[in-house]
Amino acid sequence: MQASRSNLSLEQAPPISVPFRFFITAPIFGLLAALLLLVYGPEALTNRWAPVTLALTHLITLGFLGMIMCGAMMQMLPVLAGSPVPKVKLVATIVHILLTIGILALASGFISGITGLFHLALTTLGLGFLIFIIAISIALVRIRTPNNTIHGMRLAIASLATTVILGLTIGAGFSGMTSLSQLIPLTDIHLGWGILGWIGLLVVGVAYQVVPMFQLTPEYPQKLSRPLTWVLFAALIIWAPLYLAWGNGQIPKLVADIWILIPATGYILFAGTTLWLQLKRRRKVSDITLLFWRTGMIFIAACLLLWLTGFIPAVKNQPAIPLLLGIWLLFGVAASVVNGMLYKIVPFLAWFHLQNRQVALMSMGKVKVPNMKELMPDRLTKRQLYAHLATLFLLTLALFWPNPVAHIAGASLGLSCTLLLLNLLQATRRYQQVNQELSDFEASR
Repeated sequence: MQASRSNLSLEQAPPISVPFRFFITAPIFGLLAALLLLVYGPEALTNRWAPVTLALTHLITLGFLGMIMCGAMMQMLPVLAGSPVPKVKLVATIVHILLTIGILALASGFISGITGLFHLALTTLGLGFLIFIIAISIALVRIRTPNNTIHGMRLAIASLATTVILGLTIGAGFSGMTSLSQLIPLTDIHLGWGILGWIGLLVVGVAYQVVPMFQLTPEYPQKLSRPLTWVLFAALIIWAPLYLAWGNGQIPKLVADIWILIPATGYILFAGTTLWLQLKRRRKVSDITLLFWRTGMIFIAACLLLWLTGFIPAVKNQPAIPLLLGIWLLFGVAASVVNGMLYKIVPFLAWFHLQNRQVALMSMGKVKVPNMKELMPDRLTKRQLYAHLATLFLLTLALFWPNPVAHIAGASLGLSCTLLLLNLLQATRRYQQVNQELSDFEASR
């Protein structure tokens, strides 16, 4: 697979409003998560089962990360594989509305304990993800010659379906609709499929394309990229029943814990390869998105080291360890990489749509289309990088000194999400200005 613009099906790209509505909504959910931290402070970071912690977690996983990844898949499938999502504008509108309502209802339900909000959340999230999964699956099935990126997307969408089914099952038990005897093991499996499956496999698959293309690195070695996503997916399929068997008291927990080393090792190989490719990039100029990616790759290794401390008797029962692992996975790895992708994808999309229209109108020399750096200046993205890193540091610190650091971490998260939102709106506003100039030129002819 050659990661160049020449083999992108850019003419198949959906309207720019399709991915942008998801991208711009994501930092708003991040702001709501920041508000929870500001209001509840230490209460949000002391117990993974606390209602406010569950609300905070789902605002980040579903609201921030989920929104961005849904928008990215709707955009990338037509461009990378020439397979448009059917009725993409209608699907995007319905999915966006349902997910927004569902995430808000779920977070509110956790905090308030109102059963009706859980019922609303389960209905809207279930329907929203069902429509999304079906639409994306249709586009994926239509691809006759899938590459490694498409294989990763297919396994990611299967992981999402598994995550959603588990989430709905757990939600029904949590709200009292059904009785569950294995709530804790099922919740951990749900988390594993969500982070290591849905998020992880999509990041790996997309990286095969966007890292060489946008960061000007060599290609990922075929010996790694071809089998990696399949190995990761297969390992999760085997790990899930092993973990459930431990929950039923049938096997020692050590068996499931040792097995999870297989996908963990796979992600370490991916992170190490990505860092190595970045050292080999053709253009040595420093790039903000490169720093986001490097942060994410380094924290993959940090997460594995932290998880291995669970085998140390004096450490494994410390309540801060699973919370710290969650913070590093969500903010250190996932949010870092997603930010890095956004700061390339958004200006590229804006530039591409404007250039396409400029060429169609033959307005070269009449209307200037800004380049990607002009649409998303480094001085703006650099500020958000610093705020993101500060948030990661403060959240880590807050686990050990919760008061008043947890409140400060909330303020830092709010600043980071505000800067991200402003940067996205800046690119959107510049796109609209130039698009209007092209419309004025078309009207004047």
